Amino acid sequence: MTQEHIIYLSETFKDIASIHENDLDKYGRDETEDLLFRPQMVLKPSTTKEVAEILKYCNAHKIPVTPSGARTGLSGGALPIKGGIALSLERMNKIISIDENNYQVTTQPGVITQVLQEAVKAKGLFYPPDPASKGSCFIGGNIAENSGGPKAVKYGVTADYVLNLEVVLPSGEVIWTGANVLKNATGYNLTQLIVGSEGTLGVVTQIVLRLIPHPTVDMLMLVPFYDARKACEAVAAIMKTGITPSGLEFMERDAILWTIKNIPSIQLEVADNHAAHLLIEVDGFDENKLIEECEKIAEVLEQFETGEVLFADSQAQKDKLWEVRRKVGEAVKSHSIYKEEDTVVPRFELPNLLSGVKQIGEKYGFQSVCYGHAGDGNLHVNIIKGDLSEDQWNNELPIAIREIFELTVQLGGTISGEHGIGLVQKSYMDIPFTAASLRLMKGIKQLFDPNNIMNPGKILED
Repeated sequence: MTQEHIIYLSETFKDIASIHENDLDKYGRDETEDLLFRPQMVLKPSTTKEVAEILKYCNAHKIPVTPSGARTGLSGGALPIKGGIALSLERMNKIISIDENNYQVTTQPGVITQVLQEAVKAKGLFYPPDPASKGSCFIGGNIAENSGGPKAVKYGVTADYVLNLEVVLPSGEVIWTGANVLKNATGYNLTQLIVGSEGTLGVVTQIVLRLIPHPTVDMLMLVPFYDARKACEAVAAIMKTGITPSGLEFMERDAILWTIKNIPSIQLEVADNHAAHLLIEVDGFDENKLIEECEKIAEVLEQFETGEVLFADSQAQKDKLWEVRRKVGEAVKSHSIYKEEDTVVPRFELPNLLSGVKQIGEKYGFQSVCYGHAGDGNLHVNIIKGDLSEDQWNNELPIAIREIFELTVQLGGTISGEHGIGLVQKSYMDIPFTAASLRLMKGIKQLFDPNNIMNPGKILED
C-alpha cells in the first residue's frame, strides 16, 4: 500500500482510520505465540456500507485486507502478514434481534460470544458453542474459525448453528448466503463455505444463528486417573453407554498443576499419583434423569483405576472447575514459550494419539502438555520449549510436528479441530489433503477473491 493510498483512506474514512503506532502494534498480534505483523493502517467500520466501500477500494488497488476480531486466535489467522489494512469489526457489536418465536438471533460480528449467550439465556434460549475465550472472543471470529468448545460433544460446533450470513465480497458486493430457515436445499451451500474460511473469501457483517431451549439443570464431576491413557480409554466407554455428556474434557497432570499455580484462588488437590483428569458434565431438564446418568457414568468409571471422584455441589464449585479447564492455555503460555497443535481423531483413537504424541516427544526431546475436548477426540498438544536450543526449536520441531500430524491423519483424524489453519499450519495442509483437494480450494479462493486481497497468505500456500 503506497503513501498515496494511506492518505486517501485516512481522509475518506477519517473517523474510523488509525495509523497510530500503538494501534499498528495492537492489531499486528493475536494469541499465536509471540508473532507480530504490523498493518499499515487500521480501519474500524461500523456499517456494512463502510465495509463495502473499503473493500471495493482495496480490491481496485490490490491492497491486502485482514479482517480482525478480538484477536484471540491461536493459528495466526488475524495477523496482517502482507501489511495493508487491518479491518477491525469491533464497532459492529450490536445484537440486532432475538426472535423468540423462531428460536433465532441476528447479530453483528463484533458481539462478544458470552454477551450473546447471556442475552439469549435471559429469554430462556441457548447458543451452545463456547470456546475457552468466550468472555472476550467475537462471534464473527467464531464464524471465521468454526469454533467449538466443551459443549460441542453434545451440541455441535458453530457451523451447526449458522443459518444465514451477510457477506461483503472483495468486490464490495453484498450478498446473503442462505435463508433464515432450518431446512435449505437451494443451490450450493455458501453459508457453510464461509464458516471456517478464516476471512479469506469475504467479510461477514451480519449473522443469523439458530437457538435451542436452555437446559435448566446440570451436574459436574472431576475424575482423577492414575494413568493418562486410561483416562482417554474411559471417554469411549462413557459414550458407549448411550449417554452424551454436555462436556467431556481431558487434562493431564501438568495442565491442572500449572493452572492452579497461575490462579491462586483455585483450591484443588492433585495427588502425586494423579496422571490426568476427566471433567464430565451432563445437562438437561430432568434432575432425576441426570442423577441416573451420573450413576451410570460412575459404573463405567469403576472399570478404570481412578481416584476419588469430586462431584461439584454448588454453582460456585462448578464455576471454579470450569475455570481450571478454560484457563489451561493461558497458564501454559505464562509458564513457557510454546506451540499449540489442535489435533482431532475419532474418539476411540484418542489413547493412541496421546501415546504417539508422547513417543514423538521422547524422540525429539520435547515436553508436551495435553488437554482438550476428549468427547470429540480433540486433543490440544502444547509443545514446551523448555531447554530446547534455538536450532531444535526452529529446525527440528517442525519435523516433529509433521510427524504428529501424520500420526493424527493415520488414525483417521485431521490437523485442526477448532483453531483453524491460518498462518502457522498452512505448510502441513498436504498431510490431510490430496493435490486435487488443494487445487479445488485454491480455485474457490480465486473465484471469490481474484486479486488475493482477503487475508492473503492464510490456509493455503501461495
